[in-house]
Amino acid sequence: MASPTELSCACGKVAMRVEGAPILSVECLCSDCQKAGAVFATLPGADPIVDEKGATFHVVYRKDRVRCVRGAEFLREHRLTDDTKTRRVVATCCNTPIFLDFTNGHWLDLFGTLWPEGMRPPLDQRTMTRDAPPGAQLPNDVPNPKTHSFGFFAKLLMAWVAMGFRTPRIDYVKGTLDAR
Repeated sequence: MASPTELSCACGKVAMRVEGAPILSVECLCSDCQKAGAVFATLPGADPIVDEKGATFHVVYRKDRVRCVRGAEFLREHRLTDDTKTRRVVATCCNTPIFLDFTNGHWLDLFGTLWPEGMRPPLDQRTMTRDAPPGAQLPNDVPNPKTHSFGFFAKLLMAWVAMGFRTPRIDYVKGTLDAR
């Protein structure tokens, strides 16, 4: 993948720039990603982020390698519960999900739908497959662990070491998404 890469929402008012290679690319089948995807699917004009397997494609980047270069005023957060450290951020100009932020973490999960067709980084693994919807058929093209694997955490740890154990804050998201 060329570096840096600019990714935008559906209408182009919000743009994110990513630099370097991602930490990894995953399809998450956790119940929280499925719940959030169902909420986002109800927003006017929103494209689905959860596929027929119940998976949401995430491209995981170090926070210090992701920047909002246009349209931060359109970004709003959505949290599944009031006390969760996890927030999902949507561009309200066109209701495009942009990223998932573990606020205490050093990484950011950009939604795979931001990449143009054929440009998305290849899938490394699926995770949290224990939460797959009944009857979901998961191909054996990549590892399909029931929870987060040791390899998943090892890649996150290696990225954190490379960052000097810093945990940058994403402070340009102002306000909450009006969605239930």
